[in-house]
Amino acid sequence: MSVLVEFAMFPTDKGESVSSYVSRIIKMFKEGNVNYKLTPMGTVFETETMEDALNVINAAYKCLEPDCNRIYSTIKFDIRKNVNNRMEQKIASIQKKIGEVNN
Repeated sequence: MSVLVEFAMFPTDKGESVSSYVSRIIKMFKEGNVNYKLTPMGTVFETETMEDALNVINAAYKCLEPDCNRIYSTIKFDIRKNVNNRMEQKIASIQKKIGEVNN
């Protein structure tokens, strides 16, 4: 199974720039065993189960929870059985049809 997740999470009580807080979450991804891709508007990652995906979301929250009083998050899931490695496969499918794309 493949659980693709696109999410953004950041504090709303820390002013206009929150990159130092988002960096905590990205550091957690870098140090963990999660396949992820940072984008300008959020992060995409892939896990094998919904439970794993929710654990990653919870870990991201725990990166901010100690000193943030208000945290905003958007989360989208694309869950598909009997496949994996869709972060790369979905892009490759488009490139096969139209050639190279920015990614």
